[in-house]
Amino acid sequence: MGKIVSIHSFRGGTGKSNTTANLAAQIALAGKRVGVVDTDIQSPGIHVLFGLDEEKMGRTLNEYLRGECSIEEVAMHVGSHVGEAQGRQKLIGKDLWLIPSSINGREISEVVRHGYDVNRLNAGLQTARKVLNLDYLFIDTHPGLNEETLLSIAFSDILIIILRPDQQDFQGTAVTVDIARSLDVPHLFLVVNKALTRYDFNQIRETVGKIYSAPVAGVMPLTEDMVDLQSADIFSLRFPNHPWSQAIRGVAQRILEVP
Repeated sequence: MGKIVSIHSFRGGTGKSNTTANLAAQIALAGKRVGVVDTDIQSPGIHVLFGLDEEKMGRTLNEYLRGECSIEEVAMHVGSHVGEAQGRQKLIGKDLWLIPSSINGREISEVVRHGYDVNRLNAGLQTARKVLNLDYLFIDTHPGLNEETLLSIAFSDILIIILRPDQQDFQGTAVTVDIARSLDVPHLFLVVNKALTRYDFNQIRETVGKIYSAPVAGVMPLTEDMVDLQSADIFSLRFPNHPWSQAIRGVAQRILEVP
């Protein structure tokens, strides 16, 4: 059965959803069957990168969690809904599915007030992995640590923690790394995002690796080009030669190399 890859950050604003979407796209381009689940139900956003809005979304993870549909009814084949975005055009014919969360304000409020059954979420993820015959299932988690995130971390084969070169991120990441080790996550990688281009990236990789005694899979530059795209496309597909795109491909390769 395929590997579950959780993408997490202790704080918001690290570029977690962008990183998740780009990693999933790169691994799909490598010929793998890939699923992406947006479990950041309180503040969903990864659907935008795949060209969806509330009108185009169809079934959502929220409906599955309420027992209104099966998880496979939620899964949208990305290559069949790429629109006109130049980067996403490269996903036509690739095996990539997205399981989005609702962007409807009423549904988000309901989750905030009442929560949801994390056991049903777990069952749905396992079913999606099996029914879609996935090689990799990427989970875009909610920032911070709550019951849902801990569950995602606990059953992950690979955990990627994203942090910025910032003291607040350093402290929060230390907590997440400790918890991941207590849960015996088989493979843990760190990714440093939004590093100023004047920094020594090799020094960042060495320093961060030593702080957490964990491998740093990539150091990615802060770039105005990413901001300028405004989440209208998958950045590494739109600009494959950009330094950020080269770095994300390096992280994807580390994932593919995990036995």
